[in-house]
Amino acid sequence: MTDTDSLCEALKAISVSTELIEEELKPHLDTVLAALLEKKKDAAIDVAKSGILPILAQALQRKSSLSCQVALVVAEMAREAAVREPCIEAGLVKVLVPHLNSDNQEMLLNSGRAIGRICFDNSYQQDQLVQSGVIPRLVSIMRAYPDNDPLVNVCLLALCNLADMDSAREALAQLDVADVLIFQLKQAPDAERRHVILEILGSLGESDTLKLQFAESGVPEALSEMIRSLQGGSDPHDLCSIKIASNLMVSLLLGDESMQKCFGEGSGLVYQDVLSWLQSSNTQLQLSGALAIANFARNDSNCVKMLDLGVVPHILTLLEQHVDEGDVSVQHAGLSALRNLAIPATNKVRMLEDGVTDRIKTLLRSDMPPVQFKLLGTLRMMVDGHEEAALVLGRDADLLDRIMEWCEAKDHAGVRGEASRLLAALIRHSQNSEVVREVARANGIRHLISMASSEHVIMQNEALVALAIASAIDIGKAISSSSAEFIRHVRV
Repeated sequence: MTDTDSLCEALKAISVSTELIEEELKPHLDTVLAALLEKKKDAAIDVAKSGILPILAQALQRKSSLSCQVALVVAEMAREAAVREPCIEAGLVKVLVPHLNSDNQEMLLNSGRAIGRICFDNSYQQDQLVQSGVIPRLVSIMRAYPDNDPLVNVCLLALCNLADMDSAREALAQLDVADVLIFQLKQAPDAERRHVILEILGSLGESDTLKLQFAESGVPEALSEMIRSLQGGSDPHDLCSIKIASNLMVSLLLGDESMQKCFGEGSGLVYQDVLSWLQSSNTQLQLSGALAIANFARNDSNCVKMLDLGVVPHILTLLEQHVDEGDVSVQHAGLSALRNLAIPATNKVRMLEDGVTDRIKTLLRSDMPPVQFKLLGTLRMMVDGHEEAALVLGRDADLLDRIMEWCEAKDHAGVRGEASRLLAALIRHSQNSEVVREVARANGIRHLISMASSEHVIMQNEALVALAIASAIDIGKAISSSSAEFIRHVRV
């Protein structure tokens, strides 16, 4: 008898069975299982078509000694996508779920695999699983058997598939799941396990409630520790883990409370690690470090504290490394961090004294619009309400010439608009005749006139105020620069 004949005979014997006599069914189940494990062609489909699925469901419902073997048969069969819907229709998921309360680890493993495979990529069934209370059970299994790698892996994969659902996040928020995930992250035997855990943390971290829970439970510190342990290597899987973990760290810092906890008044372990990322040779860590600093700099007290702790020179050094043929994303993130740090008035003075404006002007030669846009915005923030900074930059002929070029950027409206706004800011905040003359010399008045006709009210107002100040300070220079058109706009 061929293997195919044996499988057909076994399926026929099971399908005509009127009573679930374990001794009679077991050898036939062995035959079916052997065919599935050997991945015989169309074996899973043959099983689904044979009509035995309701019998398997009945066997599982009775919780007999065959339950573990039946769950394994279902798990192996459900590898085939075509049989998953028939499994659902036969009620196999409903009768498998109660087996997740078993104290038999093999039963848990087989049931978990079967449920996971049947419900894979089926949002309705996944929602039903969450409603049935599967989330607390998955977490409790990992707590009970933390060293059973296959079983933990099944639970983690299940959580990974469910973690995008709001109902799953709500359930997990009640379970303090962070400690379980941290333990497994530290115990992860390979990159694949790490990536599954990081993906779960990333999905759950989109919830503000869980962000704070994670911060209080030490998730950021665990991520920092993992990154430290992987730094310096060249293994692509480790580099991928670093990328995922550092991106996740930046995401966790988007929550105000979680960010403050990680900052720890500048002495927090996470903040210290972020500083070290700025000095890393790993571009991904440099990027994440700059983005993290920008997130820490979301309130004035943090900004002032970070200047006290000397963060600015690290950012400037990082920016200088990427001026020529560097990474645009790193430059963009570094400038975002500087811009946020420059918001408090006291920081503007200190940053000017530290030579920040001189050092970031090295980026003027950048030909990348995203960097140009962010640089202009950073310089505008530096002069906002700061007369001395506006005076220094407004008298810089090289800077003004470059601003003029960007005011005419035909292919990037954002750069063009931001350049005009910086030009207006130099006049508004310096209110200095020398700055007005320098702007006029560079033929900048015409750009302010054009800006006054902008469709954006804020830009109109900024331009008109700058033009009014220029006319009051040095009407002759302004008029000679733009003639009657200037007067017409100032009178508006």
